[in-house]
Amino acid sequence: MSFIKNIESAFKIEELRNKILTTLFFVVLYRLGGHIQLPGIAPSAVLSGNEATGVLDMFLGGAFSKGAIFGLGIMPYISASIILQLAQFAIPSIQKLSKEGESGRKKISQYTRILTIIVCVLQSFGFITYITSQDHMLMVGIDKTVFTAQSVVLLTAGTMFCMWMGDQITEKGIGNGISILITIGILARFPESLVMEYNNLFENAAGGGALIVLLEAVVFFAVVLLTILIIQGVRKIPVNYANQLMNKNSNPALGGPQSSIPLKVNQAGVMPIIFAQAVVILPGFLGGQMSGSDIGSFISTYFRYGQIGYVLLLVVLIIVFTFFYTAMILNPVEIADDLKRNGGFVPGVKPGEPTASFIDSVLSKITLPGSLFIAAIAIIPSIISLVLVKENQQLASFFGGTSLLIIVGVVLDTAMNIKSHLLMKEYDGMMNTGRVRRSQPIS
Repeated sequence: MSFIKNIESAFKIEELRNKILTTLFFVVLYRLGGHIQLPGIAPSAVLSGNEATGVLDMFLGGAFSKGAIFGLGIMPYISASIILQLAQFAIPSIQKLSKEGESGRKKISQYTRILTIIVCVLQSFGFITYITSQDHMLMVGIDKTVFTAQSVVLLTAGTMFCMWMGDQITEKGIGNGISILITIGILARFPESLVMEYNNLFENAAGGGALIVLLEAVVFFAVVLLTILIIQGVRKIPVNYANQLMNKNSNPALGGPQSSIPLKVNQAGVMPIIFAQAVVILPGFLGGQMSGSDIGSFISTYFRYGQIGYVLLLVVLIIVFTFFYTAMILNPVEIADDLKRNGGFVPGVKPGEPTASFIDSVLSKITLPGSLFIAAIAIIPSIISLVLVKENQQLASFFGGTSLLIIVGVVLDTAMNIKSHLLMKEYDGMMNTGRVRRSQPIS
């Protein structure tokens, strides 16, 4: 009931209502672009894909397989962002920019957009080459050279337009625009998946459909709860400051505010799964290229999606990439130096190197179980596809993996944004009516 009341309250506030409507407008526009095919593609044509194209299509709501003008979506921007993040730790000049505050972030953002265009042109060319290799995709009489040139331009323009829409949602709407567009692309195929599952269970099966639906609902609910726990799980390291100890009104021992360093259990987010999935599909691809040989047969048998080799390799890669990416985005030495510089310290731990070692120890202890939880969520779709949702691979992907982590994370973030707007409006209303009184200091 509180969720419904929050929605009703949100639409009663003009500013918040406009933000929500702006977000919905760009979401609808994004989905429309995913259905407009490139000029020259047959109207009913659908790309014959593999595991790699299936992953892309999952994030793009089917726009990739349709050959739409938004066929690449914002994936080139995601690739460019990852490259720039890695470059911050490998190239000193870019690392220096990242520490220059707002001006440095603006320059990195410009570099990301420029790199996005380059990545998009390269990916567009590969995409169009893949399309032209399948004769059923093009209309009769289409010149492949002209089609390639115009399609690369349209796909690049489509990606840049998607980036602009994401920026507009971030500035004038609710939540992070890029994340919302990715989430909408994933959710776009959910209704179709449910229809397919209904047909499989109730129209093409002899019986037991209701029981299977109930079991699927219970498993899905449990996985969502586990995902929420992982995303919101935080280990807080208490921090005191010298000025707090000098002011008894802010001394934690007297009930005043206490600072802390929040370390997330899943500090790396969805990046380990994205990196791991990008690597784990390579054995299956190589196995297909070496078909006919004993090695190719072995790889195709044990490293195909859902097989034991695929699952084990995915788990190992996720754990490795989780530690790697966490080490990239969080430096205990820098945190300890910042604390020492600002007069802060962890109670019972000496400032400087001992503090860095303590933070690193805590981070290592929570990163291992966090990586295991992420790996468990990542392999759930493979298990579900083998034991529960056997004939609906598309629905199985919603039971875990990158898609579920992204959906849950974005939904929680958007809900928190709406809630913060409501609280701010309520606070402003109390201030205007004079119903908030300044609390008296403790004497």
